[in-house]
Amino acid sequence: MSQRFLKPSLAIAMLSVLAACATPSSAPVSSSSNSSITPPQGTRAMTLAASGVQNYSCEFDAQHRLGWVFKSPQAILFDTSGHAAVRHGAGPSWEAEDGSKIVGHVLAQQPSETPASIPQLLLETHGTGANGTLADVRYVQRLHTVGGLAPQAPCSTEHQIGSSPYLADYVFYR
Repeated sequence: MSQRFLKPSLAIAMLSVLAACATPSSAPVSSSSNSSITPPQGTRAMTLAASGVQNYSCEFDAQHRLGWVFKSPQAILFDTSGHAAVRHGAGPSWEAEDGSKIVGHVLAQQPSETPASIPQLLLETHGTGANGTLADVRYVQRLHTVGGLAPQAPCSTEHQIGSSPYLADYVFYR
């Protein structure tokens, strides 16, 4: 698997900070919360800490100006013991070690609590792979995002590729 990630020492340090937030719970979620990214129903299955990149491509807009356009995430999600449990990629999709896979679409978003970071999201999902860890997951929240915005440097060539490192917590709900 050929992937570009943060340097291991930096990623480990950042994951240590996020691991404090990554707490598995089976507590039911009610629809009475006021947060726009709270799942309408479900039970929390797991929380994983992600380290990866947000990939962008340099494309022309309607006014024929070049600018960065989001293409896909590329991250590894870690459990609280630091084990790489899930790969996250285009779709957006998540694939567990057991072959179970889900694909999602954004239902809602809200700004990150961290300035200059990608938004927090609520996604609805459906299974596309084998039975297993992710097969019955119906919602995913992306929380506590850090980084991931389009590259600061302007792009100059059509289809030029750029990426930005990011960290986040992903909460999976059944």
